[in-house]
Parts: sequence; structure tokens; C-alpha cells
Amino acid sequence: MSDFEIHDPAFARYVLGNAPLKRLATGFDWVEGPVWFGDAGCLLFSDIPNNRILRWTPDRGTGPDELGVVTTHRAPSNYANGHTRDRQGRLVSCEHGARRVTRTEHDGTITVLADRFDGKPLNSPNDVIVASDGAVWFSDPHYGIMMDYEGARAEQENPCVVYRIPPEGGVPEPMVTDMNCPNGLAFSPDETLLYVADTGRMWSNDPQHIRVYDMEDGRPVNGRLFAKPDAGIADGFRLDEDGNLWTSAGDGVHCFAPDGRLLGKIRVPETVSNVCFGGRAKHVLYITATTSLYSVALARRGVQRP
Repeated sequence: MSDFEIHDPAFARYVLGNAPLKRLATGFDWVEGPVWFGDAGCLLFSDIPNNRILRWTPDRGTGPDELGVVTTHRAPSNYANGHTRDRQGRLVSCEHGARRVTRTEHDGTITVLADRFDGKPLNSPNDVIVASDGAVWFSDPHYGIMMDYEGARAEQENPCVVYRIPPEGGVPEPMVTDMNCPNGLAFSPDETLLYVADTGRMWSNDPQHIRVYDMEDGRPVNGRLFAKPDAGIADGFRLDEDGNLWTSAGDGVHCFAPDGRLLGKIRVPETVSNVCFGGRAKHVLYITATTSLYSVALARRGVQRP
């Protein structure tokens, strides 16, 4: 059976028949937040319940199911979830356990970018991106404080919104406030659009979909439905150079055109949580899915900042 499901003829030009899905490593509990470090030749990702950030390198693995080597990058990690890199190449992380967004400096020290709003603790920062102006945008749903599996149960004191931290730092500002529980987020290649997943409050019947916003004067406006996977939910996603959105879903990775049409799927045998582009030419899609890390080479390059 093919690893690819084509819904639009255009998708056949995005995938390669001789480049199948690969399972790079397995044996984790719930992996998330992949981020590629091309200058270091490695991928970082979170194993949230085990309170650690892992590092994958494409060295020869020692086990039959491993393509590459996985080592521990940081433990404990404060139950880190999503990651990205800023314009200076530094790691920016969302930490459920400490309820904060941090930046790892080049010397290894950690700077707290945000941990409170309106004098109250953040919920559990989930996913994060950095705009071309250096501003840090992050989602703050309540998942990490609703139970002890991915952090520690605690009282929710702030609404679930998307915040923006100015390039110079300072108090985070709520930017997307019309969602039940914002999760994954990404800009279009030209940053005229902001995409945000709403995965809904836990134990609710809230809608679960991806919304898109126009960026006007640095603010997201005119929020509207963009797409909804037909299996599972959209959690984390990234865009390619043509503005196609590659999102996690229950049966793999779904690729949506800029107009919201489903172009095709990459079938993955586990529930996908997040993706990122990396590799030599930013043409490899790295996929975190439940207990494993996967990759697939594509005929498209991803948008990656910096």
C-alpha cells in the first residue's frame, strides 16, 4: 500500500514514489514540537510525559527500527511541548510545567520570555512561532494544567488565547481571543495570513478546525474557517514555499492548498501531533506521532524562519 493518498492531481507532484515514509525512532510516550537545527545537523523534539527534550541526528542507528541516533538534549524540560527558533537561531520553547515561554541563549542559559498575563500565571503554552520582525507568537490552551500527564494539574486563571511578545520583549499581548483552545499556529510565507488550530476545550464538544486570519497592521483580523481534517484533529502544522499547509491528523499528515482544498495525505500508522520541515534543502518533513518520530522527503520546500 502506498504511503500517499492523492485527492488532487497536484499532490502527485509534491510526493516522491521512491521516497517512502520512514520511522526514524520509536519507544516514546507522546512526542511533540519538532524543530530542525540545520547548522547542527539535528532535530529537537519533546517527549512530554517523560519530561524531556530529545535530539535526533542522522547517524547510523543501533537498532533495527532506528534510522539515526536519539539522545537526551534536556531533562527535566519542565514538560516542554512546542519549539521554534528565533531570528538569531536560538531555541524558543513552550513549557507546560513552568507555564512559561523560554529562550535558550547560545551559551545555554535560559531566558524567560513570558510566564504571566494580567498578574496571573499563563495556562500551559503549547506552540510557538517567530515572525520576521522578531516577535514571538504562542498559543496558551489549558491542556497542560487539566491533568498530570503532560504537566501538573492547576487552576486556570487566564483565558485560552494566542499571545504576541514584542521583538524587544515585555508583556505578552492577546492577539487571537475568539477560540475555545488555540493550539498549532503558523504564518503564510509572506506573513499576510495567520493560521491557528482550535482543538477545543477538554471534555467538550467544541468545534475542532483550523482558522485563518488576515494580518492588518500587525494584528490578525477577519478570522474564518480554513480547513478541517476528516480524521482526527489538526494539532500542529507548517507551510511549504507555495503556501500549502501540512497538518497533523488522526490518520497521518493532511496537505491543504491555500484555498483550503484537501490535496492529499501522507499515511502514518500513529496519530500525528506535529510536523516541521528540515533536512539539507528544507525538503524533508519530520513528523512526531504518538510514540515515534518519522520523516518523508518531499518535492516541496518548507517555510522556515530563520
